[in-house]
Amino acid sequence: MKLSVSGRAAAAAVVAATTLLATGSLAGAAPATPAVAAAPDLPVANVKAHLSQFQSIATANGGNRAHGRTGYRASLDYVKAKLDAAGFSTTIQQFTSSSRTGYNLIADWPGGDTTRVVMAGSHLDSVTAGPGINDNGSGSAAVLETALAVSRARLQPTRHLRFAWWGAEELGMVGSRYYVNNLSSANRSRISAYLNFDMIGSPNPGYFVYDDDPTIEQTFKTYFSGLGVPTEIETEGDGRSDHAPFKNVGIPVGGLFSGADYVKTSAQAAKWGGTAGQPFDRCYHSSCDTIANLNDTALDRNADALAYAVWTLSS
Repeated sequence: MKLSVSGRAAAAAVVAATTLLATGSLAGAAPATPAVAAAPDLPVANVKAHLSQFQSIATANGGNRAHGRTGYRASLDYVKAKLDAAGFSTTIQQFTSSSRTGYNLIADWPGGDTTRVVMAGSHLDSVTAGPGINDNGSGSAAVLETALAVSRARLQPTRHLRFAWWGAEELGMVGSRYYVNNLSSANRSRISAYLNFDMIGSPNPGYFVYDDDPTIEQTFKTYFSGLGVPTEIETEGDGRSDHAPFKNVGIPVGGLFSGADYVKTSAQAAKWGGTAGQPFDRCYHSSCDTIANLNDTALDRNADALAYAVWTLSS
């Protein structure tokens, strides 16, 4: 959802006030600065353009973008090319799972305090059954567009910004776990926040916020409050996505989720719209998880909340 100028100002004021009052566990959380108000409203058309590319890649590569398949590597190459052109320093990390080669993509934005790193990430792989446009093209595209917005804004954050796209999440968070396990203890301690985005455009959406780190959680909740959108605590995917390896070693984590195969209740439909008695995403892990399997409003709101959190927590 694109906010009007007055609506965006109201949301910024709510987030700024809450940040000033926050006493969460995110180490060294700074008060809100003018950088918070400058957080962009990401054009949902840009996010969907990346998703169209993921769909085309899947269609040209056996219908999926799964670990060890050509569609996954083509997806990674697409994301990397965009980031390289935008001025990021990118690294491909290689690992092996199920006798196939997998890849993580890590992108660092120059500058910021490298002893205090804010990361945003998503898994780039699909299941073999389909193209994985909601799961998890949606998170991957929104993280990519946020990174590109950082470049367009020539953002100079106080904290260092790092973005990541994980491989083989569908096999048990293999890529993200490999990344975390290969960090030295010193480098783990430098990550002050990891934000995870796995399925944020579900066609019958809910608005779920991880309840792990209090400061990160509050940042997302107050953003949605500024839109007048109620949220619920995320429970369906708890421990089942790429934040889990970070959380397990004591790194503060948070994130957003719009629902998978759990069924939307009547109470949830009353506050969010959509259809009660139906899954949040009826195409979860199926061949119908295509470019048609999205709710544009949910995708837009969650992408904007992602960008807002990156601006806020890195300021």
